[in-house]
Amino acid sequence: MSDLIVVGFDTPEEADKVLVKLAGLKKEYLIDLEDAVVVVRDAEGKVHLKQSLNLTAIGATSGLLSGSIWGGLVGLLFLNPLAGFAIGGALGAGAGALSGSLTDYGIDDDFIKSLGNTIPNNSSALFILVRKVQPEKVLAEFSGLRGRVLKTSLSPEQEQKLQAALSDAQAPSPQAGTF
Repeated sequence: MSDLIVVGFDTPEEADKVLVKLAGLKKEYLIDLEDAVVVVRDAEGKVHLKQSLNLTAIGATSGLLSGSIWGGLVGLLFLNPLAGFAIGGALGAGAGALSGSLTDYGIDDDFIKSLGNTIPNNSSALFILVRKVQPEKVLAEFSGLRGRVLKTSLSPEQEQKLQAALSDAQAPSPQAGTF
């Protein structure tokens, strides 16, 4: 089961920096993210979402590949595989992009937008859905970031440890437990 963690930051750039750091930790197999979204509220109060997974591009790519293959096979039946390859690829990319743009994956967008409207102007928030984590190592990386836990599905003691790591300049103790 995944845990939802929403952390708010005072600057619009801070959530992006933390997401980049999380991506590095993911490459080291210290954290397994199911989904991550950065929310930025600009000076005028408009909320902008930055999804970590671009489902439209993923859908277009997979549609292009499968459409090209099927188009090539159908083109062989009509003795023109190149035309079938091109037409199938174009139709597949369009259908894949459309299905990707209509798909909602991970954290609900309506929930993100509603919580994003509550953060102050010129600030940001990071929404992450975590499958697995090495808490001691990850918390040590994020100590002193001056973030606030806005919402979480963690237990109260795990939430306290996370908030302590975000607000203290010192790394958490080795017996930090899990989150």
